[in-house]
Amino acid sequence: MSNINSGLSEPKRKEVAQGLAKILADSYTLYLKTHNFHWNVKGPQFQSLHLLFEKLYTELAIAVDDIAERIRALGFRAPASYAEFSKLTSVKEVTEDLPAEEMLKQLLEGQEIVTRGAREVFPIADRDGDEATMDLLTQRMRDHEKAAWMLRSHLER
Repeated sequence: MSNINSGLSEPKRKEVAQGLAKILADSYTLYLKTHNFHWNVKGPQFQSLHLLFEKLYTELAIAVDDIAERIRALGFRAPASYAEFSKLTSVKEVTEDLPAEEMLKQLLEGQEIVTRGAREVFPIADRDGDEATMDLLTQRMRDHEKAAWMLRSHLER
């Protein structure tokens, strides 16, 4: 990529891009998990959960694009393979059928993992004066906290 002269040094951009790469991997893995659960949910809550999971994976599809594009704008390659994501993610994959309540718990955990990841990168972007990344991270935290609240509400008795 040609020389970037945006006011952020290459080492600063690289540190933020590396943090964003982990958030991207967590978000994409959560996207796949949410889509899996959308396809495979069953039981008395099928209709409401099927629709909720669709809403969540649709939002994640937009988010992963925004995160990857920010990494590219910082001048670095965005990870884009299962192999790369599996090395970076903290979100656990699921390959077996689960009860609906366990799906909700796992998606809640995934949403909170992404929120914590965004919180970890935020002070780095703030320290470096990277307002564009701070804005992206603020949006991600807001959206993931809202999704976590929705999932948590389904789990309340």
